[in-house]
Amino acid sequence: MSLRLYDTAARAVRDFTPLRAGQASVYVCGLTVQGPPHVGHVRAALVFDVLRSWLERGHGLDVTLVRNVTDIDDKILTKAADAGVPWWAWAYTNELACTRAYDVLGVRPPTYEPRATGHVPDMVELVERLVERGHAYAVDGDVYFDVRSFPEYGALTRQRLEDLEAAGDTDTDERKRDPRDFALWKAHKPGEPDTAAWPTPWGRGRPGWHLECSAMAGRYLGPDFDVHGGGLDLRFPHHENEQAQSRAAGDGFARYWLHNGWVTLGGEKMSKSLGNTALVDEVVQRVRPVELRYYLVAPHYRSTIEFTDAALAEAGAAYRRIESFVQRAAERVGAEHGADLPDAFRAAMDDDLGTPAAVAVVHDTVRQGNTALADGDAAATAAVLGPVRAMLAVLGLDPLDPRWAGGGGDRLAEVTDGLVRLALDQRQAARARKDYAAADALRDQLTALGVQVEDTPQGPRWELTR
Repeated sequence: MSLRLYDTAARAVRDFTPLRAGQASVYVCGLTVQGPPHVGHVRAALVFDVLRSWLERGHGLDVTLVRNVTDIDDKILTKAADAGVPWWAWAYTNELACTRAYDVLGVRPPTYEPRATGHVPDMVELVERLVERGHAYAVDGDVYFDVRSFPEYGALTRQRLEDLEAAGDTDTDERKRDPRDFALWKAHKPGEPDTAAWPTPWGRGRPGWHLECSAMAGRYLGPDFDVHGGGLDLRFPHHENEQAQSRAAGDGFARYWLHNGWVTLGGEKMSKSLGNTALVDEVVQRVRPVELRYYLVAPHYRSTIEFTDAALAEAGAAYRRIESFVQRAAERVGAEHGADLPDAFRAAMDDDLGTPAAVAVVHDTVRQGNTALADGDAAATAAVLGPVRAMLAVLGLDPLDPRWAGGGGDRLAEVTDGLVRLALDQRQAARARKDYAAADALRDQLTALGVQVEDTPQGPRWELTR
């Protein structure tokens, strides 16, 4: 394989070689369902949706992708209690919101999407292995990972143990051997719901966050797998702790680590705690979902995206230029045209998923297609349309894909289309009765609103120009 990926652990671009021939295994940390997802939350799902697509379409691999749901957590318990609802109901309501956001942005469902609460036996078994190997210890129903027992602790993020602060997932007290020891299992506390605790050899309690992902990755992908990914903010302590506990238990765990950059708002990482979020459900009421996907997919996955209305509008206009060509070309020469991916696109995607360069290839090819359309060259148009759609399919952006053809579930787009169609019907009626002045006036009004109308043998078609 020629694919090269930036491995966060190695801090270098490495040639990607699957653990098993013809297969690739990918684990992505899903969301903690404490609230509805914002745009920053879904970026990881989009990044690894594109990676999965490229491994399949670009390299012919059979990909197993696991994206978990963290449905038991301190924050979930706290927010559910504040809202006066059962914690499991709070978690499930927000899980549905996350699924809705994934669906509306065209993220394919993972091969497996395990919930943490469904894998407590796997977690208990992993803790037992760590205790037996001398890497974990129990105190009053809590079980901690002994960071000093594992010399490689800090290797993923290249930090020395002496430089680290106390673990933030538990109270630091004299019961712990080291303040930096983190919780594998948390004893049930007074005031917590009885339903949020499971029986174990150490007493009733619930899993620590880091333990959940290690156990679920092992269950579905085995002790060794290809890629572990997630947002950049998960590198420490979450992924560091995952790697430490899994390898201390005897597993090889992830061979490559990929981390996507943040989506920021006002220069700060988008975060509920900071109050600077743009919820997906709200954004897609004013922007078509496919345009939001383009906005989040087009930049390099490791770059930071500053979320602004101006940048979102610019991305939407860029996507509409692509969409316009694809629709017009399909009307002229038909939609079905088998095609290979251009070499320049392959090279861009093989260079650490270089979507900016890949998208540039798409636009360059579209410009060639527009020239062919203007010249009335059907053969040349067809020769361009195939590769364009093949490239867009990799990125999940093909305008003729059924998920986008109907507007992607965007109510605003449906209403806009209906209103423009109404105006075009009135224009056609004016032309039929030879009232060309009225027909021209309607067209001029649409143009002033940023709606460009093109008369085709199949009837008038329109697109937004701004």
